[in-house]
Amino acid sequence: MATSKRTGSATPGRKPAAPRQSSGAAGSESSTLGGPAGPDEDLSGLSGGERAYKILLRAIERGELPGGARLREAELASRIGLSRTPVREALARLELQGLVINDGARGLVVAELDHRAIGELFVMREVLEGTAARLAAQNATDVEIAILRKIVERHAQLTDPHDLAENHRLFHGTLYRCSHNRYLLRMLRSIHEAMLLLGQSALSAPESATAWTKVHVELLKALERRDQEAAERLARSQIAALFKQRLNKMLAELSPTSLRSL
Repeated sequence: MATSKRTGSATPGRKPAAPRQSSGAAGSESSTLGGPAGPDEDLSGLSGGERAYKILLRAIERGELPGGARLREAELASRIGLSRTPVREALARLELQGLVINDGARGLVVAELDHRAIGELFVMREVLEGTAARLAAQNATDVEIAILRKIVERHAQLTDPHDLAENHRLFHGTLYRCSHNRYLLRMLRSIHEAMLLLGQSALSAPESATAWTKVHVELLKALERRDQEAAERLARSQIAALFKQRLNKMLAELSPTSLRSL
């Protein structure tokens, strides 16, 4: 992703943050941020900067730090339970990724994606994930496909939205690695960093678990048959469906006045 410099100008494709009330800052100091991604996650062995980065990244994805939220070092340090130095390191890293921008007088804020940028992201995600699935059908080992099957089976048993989102991410990350293409992995990583600004996928909802499992079982069958065309088609159709869900959500959030101006 393109980096954002500390110049006070918004990154292309990201909406300038609208002025917010003081209560719209990063949050009250009494609340914590970015709880564990799962019961087995342990960040204690990481450096302070890496721990702060992972916590803030998760908080952005979960919407605990929404787009436009001000990011004050002291407040974040209090909520995370670390000193300001690792928080400062984490914010600098997030700014390099384009997930945090400098909004002039307001200081650092969580970046926001405009409608055009969202459309561009989904177009590229569909192309790249379709390519990953095609290559996985060609290159994945039987052991890797068996691991993917275990992930799909686990998804059908989950109900917690955070667990569903983590399992969804695990499946797709594993699928990407099954492509055995390092350059494709780098491009997908960049896309997914930007996608974090959209929050958790609609497929993380419990009522979507059955539909998710059905689609991914079909994808697994294509991988087992080594059917590259079917694998790519199924992967692309899933991303197209996600984009449709996102468009419906965006339309629902528009005011009647905004709709009349379209």
